[in-house]
Amino acid sequence: MSSPVQGARRSEGDPLDVLNAPAVPAAAVLLLHGGRSEGLEPPPPVNLPALRMRPFAARLRRTLADRDVLVALVRYRHRGWNGPRADAARDAEAALAALARTAGDVPVVLVGHSMGARAALRAAGHPAVRGVVGLAPWCPPGEPVGHLAGRRIHLLHDEADRVTSASATWDLVRRANAAGAHAEGIVMGRGGHAMLLGAADWHRRTTELVAALLVTPPPDGEPVEGEAGGREAGEGEAGTV
Repeated sequence: MSSPVQGARRSEGDPLDVLNAPAVPAAAVLLLHGGRSEGLEPPPPVNLPALRMRPFAARLRRTLADRDVLVALVRYRHRGWNGPRADAARDAEAALAALARTAGDVPVVLVGHSMGARAALRAAGHPAVRGVVGLAPWCPPGEPVGHLAGRRIHLLHDEADRVTSASATWDLVRRANAAGAHAEGIVMGRGGHAMLLGAADWHRRTTELVAALLVTPPPDGEPVEGEAGGREAGEGEAGTV
């Protein structure tokens, strides 16, 4: 039996590309790919950042197959973040709203890479969001963290990444914990920004974290202090994110 989500006709402006929808979803995982710091054009039909998330989606679908978890990719209207417009974050929020209309009030985990991780963190204040798994995230200095209170945040980064800064990621982890989040930074030994070398490790660790977030009750009380992990590194560039 198809769910309303799976059976619905997707319009051009639909913010969700549903890959797996149980008849009655018990939870959902939304994946957000990377992009560019600037770019008002739509993502191209063959979009490498989006393709990079497909193996993560496939692993999640296999692992969560018996748990009635909806898995979907967030569709962006624009290729870039575009400064204060924060287009990718707005698209993440639109995707969460669309999910609520079709799947109801289910817990959601956001998985984002690079710009997509920044968008996931911005959207994490939504009441349905249980937590965020960020992969090589783009975390500019001063990125807001107050809305992350009570959320579980796992940020994975290879310190050899030359596109986004692992040092900035560890700084956001510290600030998020101080703001009341339950955040941790996880040092990945290889993979760079594209996560190609050692990709299986990234897929496995991400899936384990998502599965744990879906079964762990929302935290209450004081946040658990987590090690940001790793040494301080220089600030990275954020042109392609």
